[in-house]
Amino acid sequence: MTAPTIYREQWQALGELLVNYSARVRPGERVMIAMGEIEAYPLVEAVYAASVRAGALPQAQFLSESLRHSILRDGSLEQCAWVPEIEACGMEWADVYFGLRGAYDLDIHKDIPADRLAASQTAMGKISTLRWEKTRWCLVRVPNAEFARQAGTDERTILDMFFAACLLDWEKESALWRRWAETLTGSRNVRILGRNTDLRFSIEGRRWMVGDGRFNMPDGEIATAPVEETIDGHIFFEFPGVLGGRLVEGIFLRWEKGRLAEAKASRNEDFLQSVVGRDAGASLVGEFGIGTNPHVDRFCKDILIDEKIGGTAHIALGRAYPECGGTNMSAIHWDIIKDIRADGQVLVDGRPILVNGEFRL
Repeated sequence: MTAPTIYREQWQALGELLVNYSARVRPGERVMIAMGEIEAYPLVEAVYAASVRAGALPQAQFLSESLRHSILRDGSLEQCAWVPEIEACGMEWADVYFGLRGAYDLDIHKDIPADRLAASQTAMGKISTLRWEKTRWCLVRVPNAEFARQAGTDERTILDMFFAACLLDWEKESALWRRWAETLTGSRNVRILGRNTDLRFSIEGRRWMVGDGRFNMPDGEIATAPVEETIDGHIFFEFPGVLGGRLVEGIFLRWEKGRLAEAKASRNEDFLQSVVGRDAGASLVGEFGIGTNPHVDRFCKDILIDEKIGGTAHIALGRAYPECGGTNMSAIHWDIIKDIRADGQVLVDGRPILVNGEFRL
């Protein structure tokens, strides 16, 4: 039996959850459903049907990383930097946007020069900015055989984890995470300690945002925005950074009083340098977050899943979320995971709130 057949009830339940809980789709609203890779179709079908039942006007489009590879490989640099007009217009048209993204081979763009890939990623960043400015949105990474392979397991195991992490009692979990965010409200300073890591910054005047299934699925994080000029210290990432289909391993970043002073990687450092140099805000930290989902327990080389790993921390280079009070502007928003479950801690105003992956809130 295929995964869509085995999990038919779960796909339907997830479609209803996305439409009625995550986006709260209302009658007459225009719903854009972006299907990324053919394996996402069972969820596209479920979301489309749930949108119809909600009285909305759904429209589906197909996107694929293999199609993007064609323009990266054979197009001019101008074509690589092109912002797709139909996608941009779709953000203007839609009230609600669902990005249902199947996984793809992360080595698909290994033959693409860093400057071409970075130019394309900047264009995609502009689409992302339109999405969160113009629509109510939710993004889902839909597991498939390729996703299971990059996570180092089989498709059945990864789907079981995925549905367990998605089909939570979201009202209950949201209440808990919101209490944690309220506890941290009014804090002034954050310090991240761990392997080759001592990073400090102020969060004074900033707000904490709770990821409780409204914008991502599965979800599970609490996050805020650093005061950019206070970022000081260094951080090393055990897990590779993943952006635009490229793995950047062994990332080490160091800031001095709000200025990026050093950026190194053991693999694809040229791509790292291209990204942090894309614009003035790309070299700063726009987000600091902590993963809270108890069912996401393995690194999958996919940020939509990985930033939710319970007991880990992450920072995002580039664009800050205004909901947190962040002001950093950039076409880039690149989340990178810091694994502190075995060795590390997060301190807020000198008090440990996360130690070796265990919450102390």
